Amino acid sequence: MNYCMQEIYEVHPAAGSNCYMQSTDYCTYIEDNQGYSSCDAQVLHSNNIYMEQAWAVNQPYTCSYPGNVFKSEYSDMDMALNQYNQPEFFTEEKPTFSQVQSPSYSQKKGYIPSYLDKDELCVVCGDKATGYHYRCITCEGCKGFFRRTIQKNLHPTYSCKYEGKCVIDKVTRNQCQECRFKKCIFVGMATDLVLDDSKRLAKRKLIEENREKRRREELQKTIGHKPEPTDEEWELIRIVTEAHVATNAQGSHWKQKRKFLPEDIGQAPIVNAPEGGKVDLEAFSQFTKIITPAITRVVDFAKKLPMFCELPCEDQIILLKGCCMEIMSLRAAVRYDPESETLTLNGEMAVTRGQLKNGGLGVVSDAIFDLGMSLSSFNLDDTEVALLQAVLLMSSDRPGLVCVERIEKCQEGFLLAFEHYINYRKHHVAHFWPKLLMKVTDLRMIGACHASRFLHMKVECPTELFPPLFLEVFED
Repeated sequence: MNYCMQEIYEVHPAAGSNCYMQSTDYCTYIEDNQGYSSCDAQVLHSNNIYMEQAWAVNQPYTCSYPGNVFKSEYSDMDMALNQYNQPEFFTEEKPTFSQVQSPSYSQKKGYIPSYLDKDELCVVCGDKATGYHYRCITCEGCKGFFRRTIQKNLHPTYSCKYEGKCVIDKVTRNQCQECRFKKCIFVGMATDLVLDDSKRLAKRKLIEENREKRRREELQKTIGHKPEPTDEEWELIRIVTEAHVATNAQGSHWKQKRKFLPEDIGQAPIVNAPEGGKVDLEAFSQFTKIITPAITRVVDFAKKLPMFCELPCEDQIILLKGCCMEIMSLRAAVRYDPESETLTLNGEMAVTRGQLKNGGLGVVSDAIFDLGMSLSSFNLDDTEVALLQAVLLMSSDRPGLVCVERIEKCQEGFLLAFEHYINYRKHHVAHFWPKLLMKVTDLRMIGACHASRFLHMKVECPTELFPPLFLEVFED
């Protein structure tokens, strides 16, 4: 049994214990197992024509002459529940009589659009409206009734027993389909807006496609919104950039001031030397002349960063020894010249791949040249090179560090400012930021390979050729 309203006064004597007599405002609606419906003997005092109409329990609901019997639609409450699918309305069992009468039961509401005024009523039956349906503000019951009538072409079969004079409200709306449909038309509900099954499915598909399109657009906006540096980050960027510029030999004039290492030095391949295993001592001696000032500039760069100077001396030494080769390799790689196929070391000595390999670096030289060739397409400015150096310097995974969390936090600050600066620069390289971060990994690999290569150099080269600072930094 479906109770459509809230207040029911007494058991109707003619209908038995399964049907209740109505008050002036409410009606009990009953459905049998076959979907037929019936109403009690007395229905609305304000519509006296129904006082003479008796509805037998479990008899099909009829609005026409004998023989024209139509199954009623589901009750308005059922339709509203199915439409909105509110989980709080569904229970294992149907509500009891006492539950229907309780105030909390009547206060449960489905979704109501924001454009409706509070407690706005259906223009057809006066029940609470749920939205703008077929060009009119209606409840779910009248919306569903109108839609099914048009879709199934039922209106020619509707017939009123009382000369079309029925009063349609939320109690009597289920008693006369013809008068209810006429009122739907009278108030302005548009038949042309009711879609058949194919059009309805097409419309639903279009709605879903539009929703998905909006989701993609919103996601694109979210992804496309790339924050730029904050004031604090700009200050950090300024400090790092100034530190790099002040310690970067020759600055932007390196091409004009570089000197090419003579071709006869370290250029000829060493016979029977696997992967640069042997060292060209003449080339090595040339490189040792610039290694000390190159290391000194890396140390000076670090000391110009306040966050580095605040660390314990032991951590400073570990960080410098760990990043020195990485930063020197980066400074050489960004000075790769595709025309001459050379790297400029320390801003002054231009060398070829073969010279660098035979001069002691062996296979490490290939990694540095490959990095230089790759970075040439990135068009990095001084700030980006400086921030890369700061990220390499503040690597919290160096063995032996004490203030690991503090160093990690500093590196995260550099990375965040770096990413925001990349957004500000608006590079036209696809996936620029992740590609640039991969270069940090490449530089870390170069540093690790050089540590292994340094042991070979100590075996191949006389000890007197090694500058003291070079030994201090790269010896364990």
